[in-house]
Amino acid sequence: MEIAFILLVIAAIFVARSVKVVPQQHAWVVERLGRYHATLTPGLNFLVPFVDRLAYKHSLKEIPLDVPSQVCITKDNTQLTVDGILYFQITDAMRASYGSSNYIVAITQLAQTTLRSVIGRMELDRTFEERDAINSAVVQALDEAALNWGVKVLRYEIKDLTPPAEILRSMQAQITAEREKRALIAASEGRRQEQINIATGEREAAIARSEGDKQAEINKAQGEAAAVTAVAEATAEAIKKIAAAIQQPGGEQAVQLRVAERAVEAYGQLAQKNNTMIVPGHMGEVAGLIGTAMGLLKGSKTGT
Repeated sequence: MEIAFILLVIAAIFVARSVKVVPQQHAWVVERLGRYHATLTPGLNFLVPFVDRLAYKHSLKEIPLDVPSQVCITKDNTQLTVDGILYFQITDAMRASYGSSNYIVAITQLAQTTLRSVIGRMELDRTFEERDAINSAVVQALDEAALNWGVKVLRYEIKDLTPPAEILRSMQAQITAEREKRALIAASEGRRQEQINIATGEREAAIARSEGDKQAEINKAQGEAAAVTAVAEATAEAIKKIAAAIQQPGGEQAVQLRVAERAVEAYGQLAQKNNTMIVPGHMGEVAGLIGTAMGLLKGSKTGT
């Protein structure tokens, strides 16, 4: 009974040492008699008891690594406290086991030295503007070195850049001065645009007034011309009608009578306006005046 129990225990030990189940996204390194033998993939795996042993277990998931903060000196001799976070993944379990005694410490130290070197080539203002360039430079340097360690560096992100308190105060003062400068420039540009708008408005108003005056003068001249033309046409029409009436029977007698009446009215108006009155010597002069007028009428009729 005791022998069976002992055999059962030995069999259980053999099974436990020979059957291994590897979880997903993991890789286990097996050594046989002290030398690298194989890398176990996820699933059921078998080992030779007392000959093979599990030397290393690695996770193939993406691993975040906090890089401790450090003081970096910029190109213009300004101190910056920089800290970041690094993301990496094991791609070769055998290299990760034998390429470095501690690949995490190696990656951390290399990230810090590379970061100091990159920031040392930049001035203070550029370090705040070119974080992406700094991150890319660190990743490139780490990725080349980490190949021997079986590690793939995926990305590096700077979490914080902290300059000294004196630099922060001067930067704040510079930002305040720059904002005040922009405000003054904006106000001056506003006043300048206002002056331009006022001058443009006055110029357009003056042009509009001059155009209006010009059009008014044109309209006035055209109106006066039209009035003169209308008066002339009316006068011509009246003369035509008078000439036609004279040609009718008794027309000349009517004209003589009308001329005589006008002459008498003219002498009467002279008597009212002047202290001295000119009176014809005898009424024959009035008849001569009438005859002269009739002669002019007949001459004009003959010429017609």
